Amino acid sequence: MVRAAPRHDRDAGGPADVLAAKAVLRQDVWSAMRAAKVARFPGAAGRIPNFTGAEAAAERLRGTPAWQAAATVKANPDLAQLPVRQRALEDGKTVYMAVPRLAGQEPFFALDPGQLTEPPRKAASISGAARSARRVTLAELSPVDLVVMGSVAAG
Repeated sequence: MVRAAPRHDRDAGGPADVLAAKAVLRQDVWSAMRAAKVARFPGAAGRIPNFTGAEAAAERLRGTPAWQAAATVKANPDLAQLPVRQRALEDGKTVYMAVPRLAGQEPFFALDPGQLTEPPRKAASISGAARSARRVTLAELSPVDLVVMGSVAAG
């Protein structure tokens, strides 16, 4: 039994017909990913999905001039972005990652590649960041050179 995905537009503004069309598009993408068997743990529905090919996408990003010029990268804690965070740390970049649900007064993890207590792959995970990163406030963030965001669909 497939669970119904939560609505992602409950706090969004805009015309109701646009919000409804976006909800339909998300459902279509999640269904297509499930049918093509490219959705990885924990599944596609109701989230920015992890997908087969996330590592290859991170490698493509790594080859771009924007990546190469960046010293500081901000990436969301989505599982699909784990390879991006890992590669950033391997490449000596500081990584800022939102604490899940932006909880508390210090809503970001600051991962300094020179201060890690575990390998980049582990440190880049949510649980690894909770162990290896410093929690920081918005005011403590250094300027960010590159922001990497996940999405369900983009046009």
